[in-house]
Amino acid sequence: MTTHTPKNILITGAAGFIASHVANRLIRNYPEYKIVVLDKLDYCSNLKNLIPSRSSPNFKFVKGDIGSADLVNYLLITESIDTIMHFAAQTHVDNSFGNSFEFTKNNIYGTHVLLEACKVTGQIKRFIHVSTDEVYGETDEDAVVGNHEASQLLPTNPYSATKAGAEMLVMAYGRSYGLPVITTRGNNVYGPNQFPEKLIPKFILLAMQGKPLPIHGDGSNVRSYLYCEDVAEAFEVILHKGEVGHVYNIGTKKERRVIDVAKDICRLFSMDPETSIKFVENRPFNDQRYFLDDEKLKILGWSERTTWEEGLKKTMDWYINNPTWWGDVSGALLPHPRMLMMPGGMERYGSEEEKPASYVSTNTKMVVPSSKNVGSLQKPLKFLIYGRTGWIGGLLGKLCEKQGIPYEYGKGRLEDRASLVADIQNVKPTHIFNAAGVTGRPNVDWCESHKTETIRANVAGTLTLADVSREHGLLMINYATGCIFEYDADHPEGSGIGFKEEDKPNFIGSFYSKTKAMVEELLKEYDNVCTLRVRMPISSDLSNPRNFITKISRYSKVVNIPNSMTILDELLPISIEMAKRNLRGIWNFTNPGAVSHNEILEMYRDYIDSNFKWVNFTLEEQAKVIIAARSNNEMDASKLKNEFPELLSIKESLIKYVFGPNKKTA
Repeated sequence: MTTHTPKNILITGAAGFIASHVANRLIRNYPEYKIVVLDKLDYCSNLKNLIPSRSSPNFKFVKGDIGSADLVNYLLITESIDTIMHFAAQTHVDNSFGNSFEFTKNNIYGTHVLLEACKVTGQIKRFIHVSTDEVYGETDEDAVVGNHEASQLLPTNPYSATKAGAEMLVMAYGRSYGLPVITTRGNNVYGPNQFPEKLIPKFILLAMQGKPLPIHGDGSNVRSYLYCEDVAEAFEVILHKGEVGHVYNIGTKKERRVIDVAKDICRLFSMDPETSIKFVENRPFNDQRYFLDDEKLKILGWSERTTWEEGLKKTMDWYINNPTWWGDVSGALLPHPRMLMMPGGMERYGSEEEKPASYVSTNTKMVVPSSKNVGSLQKPLKFLIYGRTGWIGGLLGKLCEKQGIPYEYGKGRLEDRASLVADIQNVKPTHIFNAAGVTGRPNVDWCESHKTETIRANVAGTLTLADVSREHGLLMINYATGCIFEYDADHPEGSGIGFKEEDKPNFIGSFYSKTKAMVEELLKEYDNVCTLRVRMPISSDLSNPRNFITKISRYSKVVNIPNSMTILDELLPISIEMAKRNLRGIWNFTNPGAVSHNEILEMYRDYIDSNFKWVNFTLEEQAKVIIAARSNNEMDASKLKNEFPELLSIKESLIKYVFGPNKKTA
């Protein structure tokens, strides 16, 4: 058996969860090794994770990005690095569905930079590349033998695909340039210090707050969990005894369903699983099972020491004793968190004085070759909004001002591709908001006699903007309409059965609605678009002629029919939050439930004008005075409610945001 005794080790991503346990263990057990840790302090890193090592003379921290070739080369040479343990990566699967390019940049490009630096310097005796069991893809539910190290790689999500891609580069550099590489593929790890976007710390923190534990799908997915100290020991063994060119699975044959993990945590907190567990929408693809064959590592002398019960209890105790370790993590505790990217990560130890003497930040005067990537922070938000003269577009600008988000209105016309490209190059936005389009003045009847203009704006323009946004890697929030459905046999009026996001539009009564249904169908092909189906928008500004309440309060006669509606005061801020979370796909963008026109006018009378009176007429009578038919429907807003549990029902929202603030006192 070959053995390796390192002198100077570079550990990447060492302020993160697993790598910090490995770094602390090596610094504690091997005072003769010099350990240099490199971390850019992303949202899931925390310098406090390295507190046990901060006073050790053999520890040095450098803040910087593995994507900076200048910095990596500089460190390898000046620190005489002979061993690299490469942990740095974006690892959260949910985030990879919403921000996959960030994963390619960090996981593939970052690894490539490291490998090239190793090739150029020619001094590396071991390059340990940390991968994941997810590269194998889904294991058959009835498989009794786990994936062995020579199994085919079949990743199923953007995260695991980037990790598999990085592995291919590592293998190629080993074969082409003789780089002494070892790859590890591990099961899920849990324990103290883990950022709470991951299942176990998320459930523990939610349980500490007495909140329900959200489970993707039905909770039948099976995972294997290893305690962090056992994993740190595995890396210690592989570092010293691992064979160059080999792959090692770090796993356990003890498997647990996600639902059972949740129940175990409920028991620890004396919570009733029946009332404390809630089932939420599944991931776009959620592997049913990962099962590893861990015999190869056992031959080197490693074995799992910590039982599930013991490890879970230790983890719970740590979070109870360190509730503020990560600061405000409310965004990570959502059922479907998206890229949180807290700028600069968690760079504090508690106070400036507590930083170790060997702490080095590339933001200080450390003499390194200049690089744009060194110590780079996440790009701050900047919105490019189309629809300046429109109602929603105007309100969006005011909201950005209120929230302190930089924004600019687009100058280009939607159907003019070159002008949109110029806008993006000038503004350099992080997100695009499309609130432009034609609804007709004063109403949709206008579209019946202006069909080409309607197509140009609602179809050609919207598709061009989506395409240009995609070309530039930008998410587009698209304010669409829910006026593409009408009550039918499967969704009867008053039944409470609403149209879902996946339902096929069934209303073609107006040309406006036809164009909107057409463009929505085509936008499904664009993975960078978040389509928000707005219906009968209402705001607290009752003087605005576009406000649905203002409209019907001025009609001589109104039909009385229940509809889903959108309270802009509540929902527009949510659309900005959706952009921050990088949400995509189609969303029914209405308050839950339906409200009839008469119910709204009754509220108007009770809150605004006690003398107000109105007259109803039938749909048949209405049809005689309008050119285009009108859509009436109820939308199912449960998808939006699951993402934003605080969302109010339509009647509650009307009172809180519209009628309450406008109430006239007698």
